[in-house]
Amino acid sequence: MSFLAPAWLLLGLAVAVPLLLHLLKRRIRERVDFPAARYLSRAEHENLRLRRLRSLALLVARMVAVLALALAAAQPLGRLAGSGHAPTAVAVVLDNSLSSSAVVAGRPVLETLRDAVRTVLDAATSEDRLWLITVDGSVLGGNAAALRRSLDGVDAYGGRGDLADAVSRGLSLVAASGLSNRSVVIATDGQATQWPPAVRVPGASAAVYLAQGSPPPNRTVAMVEPRPLRWTPEGALLLRLAGSDSATYRVSLGAALARGLARPGEEVLVRLAPTERGWLGGTVELTPDELRGDDRRYFAVWIGEPVAVRADGGAGPFAAAALDALVRSGRARNGSAVEIVPADVATRTPALLLAPADPVRVGAANRNLQRLGIPWRLGAVQRQPASASGLGFAVEVRSRFSLDQLPSASDDTLASVAGQPWIVAGDGYVLIASPLVLEASNLPIAAQFVPWLGEQLTALSSTGRGRVLYAAPGGAVSYPDDVRDLERDGGEVLPVPSGGRAPSRPGVYFLRAGASRAGALVVNPEPEESLLERLDAGELQRRLQSDYTYVSSDVGAFARAAFAPGRGRPLRGLFLFLLLCALLVEMLMLRQGRALEAERAA
Repeated sequence: MSFLAPAWLLLGLAVAVPLLLHLLKRRIRERVDFPAARYLSRAEHENLRLRRLRSLALLVARMVAVLALALAAAQPLGRLAGSGHAPTAVAVVLDNSLSSSAVVAGRPVLETLRDAVRTVLDAATSEDRLWLITVDGSVLGGNAAALRRSLDGVDAYGGRGDLADAVSRGLSLVAASGLSNRSVVIATDGQATQWPPAVRVPGASAAVYLAQGSPPPNRTVAMVEPRPLRWTPEGALLLRLAGSDSATYRVSLGAALARGLARPGEEVLVRLAPTERGWLGGTVELTPDELRGDDRRYFAVWIGEPVAVRADGGAGPFAAAALDALVRSGRARNGSAVEIVPADVATRTPALLLAPADPVRVGAANRNLQRLGIPWRLGAVQRQPASASGLGFAVEVRSRFSLDQLPSASDDTLASVAGQPWIVAGDGYVLIASPLVLEASNLPIAAQFVPWLGEQLTALSSTGRGRVLYAAPGGAVSYPDDVRDLERDGGEVLPVPSGGRAPSRPGVYFLRAGASRAGALVVNPEPEESLLERLDAGELQRRLQSDYTYVSSDVGAFARAAFAPGRGRPLRGLFLFLLLCALLVEMLMLRQGRALEAERAA
């Protein structure tokens, strides 16, 4: 028999308490014989023997109860004959998410987790089957020596990763091992946002090493939002910091720099005027703290000269007023590079196309769309009022034309109404399926309409094409069809990751269509990875559902629990049953003793 928590065996020393009380209860008196009472001696002798037997049984029951409690607390395992453990399939999951790089007591948590994993590998034998799995999806198999070498090269991941998926992979590996003894062991910092409500590990035992110590206070850049996305050429950044106190920030965008101090939760608008042009990547950095991986947040913008725009008279007064506001603010200039024009009179692209105000003109609009190579056609008029989605601000649409897309077209839907496209965009065009009049929608009087219009017009210019994609490290990304490579700020060119995934390192990656930049991919850690609150051992044990779960901050107990299936079955239930039986015997003895005392008194 072996024990996962042998320190609790010290509780067995408490068996001396019932024995001591039993001895103290004995009374030694001077014996005096009374001739008149000699006839009662035989009856008294028989009664004394029964009382001694009952007292002895009560003593034994109490000592058994204390010993059973101590053995159950020590978490015993029924062991096979001999020493060591039987061959066991062990999948070791190392939680190397970003939060594990936090420094606690002068040491990164990840180093403590590595030490716990090494203890497990040191306890392995040549007959065990071992795997090392990290939350970024890496899976390594081999003997203990090979995994120890691989363990030294495991660094903190740039984001949250997927702990539940890593556990699931480990379960699949041990299930396919062919061994009857299976164990999934996890070394983690117990970050609350990392653990789902339930992690199921059927058909295997689970052992968790929970890093000791309290999480350090943390500051982070919670949000960086360029306003607008395309600068012409000036712009602004909306920042928000999170943490327990104020922090100094530093903004870098090309040669442009800005500094300031912000309070937690406060939104700060930082204005910049870079001298560079084109797609640029920038950073917002804080003074380093104990978790340095979230002290920097990346962003990307396009910077160019104001686009030259002409509003056709048929576009209506709202289009003309919005264009005038853009010109006065420096976001656009008068010219003819891009047009705002009804689709029925459009002659070229790039253009922002509007549905005709008169339904009679739909035929002419569709002929123009066909001639311009735009894969959409206007259909029947829809007059059911509904809210538009996808714009980022509220718009009520009262009248619109249905939009029919030609087969094999790959265009973006910028906004939809009742699940149907309403505003669509493609190479050289943006098409709105309503005219810019109040009878059709309240879009032209929405507060965000002018900035939105400026964004679309700039995107239509030949130099401002492209978009910004956002992802967490290793997250899913829908890359444009014409993008084959990614370019980092230093000029390094990388192939697009397979499987539609983002790179694992945070940063700005420019999308390359041929030899030119066609947008940017911004990779930042998930905001919840900056929340360092931890689950306690009890909560972790509740969330991890397996055949047998053990959670400890003791590396020795963790290593023993890793090979618990090879040492036998848990015997805690047996000793708890023995404890219950002993308590029942004690209760019956006490009840019987009280009954006899009452009978004698009567």
